[in-house]
Amino acid sequence: MLDPQRTIDELKALRDLTGDEHGAQRVAFTDTWLAARAFLKERLDELPVTQHLDAAGNWWATLPGESGRALLIGGHLDSVPNGGWLDGCLNILAGLEVLRRVSEQYAGRPPVTLKLVDWADEEGARFGRSLYGSSAASGHLNLDEVRALRDRDGVSLEDALKRVGITLADAPKAQGELKDAAAYLELHIEQGPVLEGLDLPLGAVLGTVGVERHTITFHGQAAHSGSTPMNVRRDAFLAAGRFGQAIYDIAARHGGVCTIGSVKTLPGIVTSVVETCELTLDQRHLDADNLAAMWQDAQDAATQFAQDAGCTVTFGSLWNIEPIPFHPMLIDAAEASILTVTPTAHRLPSGPLHDAAEVARAGVPTVMLFVQSLRGISHNRIEDTREDYIALSVQALDELTSRTMDWIARST
Repeated sequence: MLDPQRTIDELKALRDLTGDEHGAQRVAFTDTWLAARAFLKERLDELPVTQHLDAAGNWWATLPGESGRALLIGGHLDSVPNGGWLDGCLNILAGLEVLRRVSEQYAGRPPVTLKLVDWADEEGARFGRSLYGSSAASGHLNLDEVRALRDRDGVSLEDALKRVGITLADAPKAQGELKDAAAYLELHIEQGPVLEGLDLPLGAVLGTVGVERHTITFHGQAAHSGSTPMNVRRDAFLAAGRFGQAIYDIAARHGGVCTIGSVKTLPGIVTSVVETCELTLDQRHLDADNLAAMWQDAQDAATQFAQDAGCTVTFGSLWNIEPIPFHPMLIDAAEASILTVTPTAHRLPSGPLHDAAEVARAGVPTVMLFVQSLRGISHNRIEDTREDYIALSVQALDELTSRTMDWIARST
């Protein structure tokens, strides 16, 4: 009853419909994104499901069951500009195939209710705010913050939503969609090199890592580059350069990752010692204590390097989110499901954030499956996964769905 090849064919058809020679163009709230949703709706119309758009713009398809307790399978059709053919839409189209199998097996009336959700604007590519739709459903959307967001053309998020029939002020009403949710499953490409490095097709995801994002600004003194001896300079860039090397030691010591993503210098001219150097630091870890320790080590190192260079340093906060561990029983079920289709499974954290994190934050038992990404590359038109591995991922999601439905039915 399950046909993974149909999922592969539909992924290719969606690629042809919503991509070009540069990659996927399903940016949220654009005409191409609407075309992708019409593609999905056309296929859902063949099933005995009800469909609706919630107050935040998420699209839901519901297959009612004997129990009102619901198993949610989710993902996102939106992409980054010039994105890959699998990021986001694999989740949705694999979930569609599972919905077909469950509907056929149970003659349209499974033991528990099954819902497929396409979250709106997971990527945040247009307005810089990721997980818009799922955070509205989880209760973590701050309307005052997002109301001010604008895209590169000056269009506000509020106006972009209005254009597709969504009122931003009503978005928090989407929280009602999770009231009967008993579990949430999400399949995603890994977007990293771990599974490929292990030569494994699939992995069970332990959770999404916590993130700390800060600015670190070193303050020195501008001076003429020709007349100022090296030993008397107060060079803010010297402190920053030493700090840039130190974050690799910090990451290795705690088993996390640290990234300096941007550097700005003032006065920023070739004939002056750097007076001010501002860095952005992104730190990620699955363990909250280790994440806090990495940030403390970064502050200590920056303070020491500033002192050594005759400078001072200040710190600013950009954004943070706590680590989101997934449900232990569902992690076990995910691993067991993988082992039904391939001999070996691997457990790993997710470095990128996903809608699953917001659902888990809302208290819904959650887990994800990862399928290997070739070269570990995503958000790029060369993003790819072996087709036989895609087929295995659909089978594993289907098995996980059955196991989770049984778990919900037993606990209802």
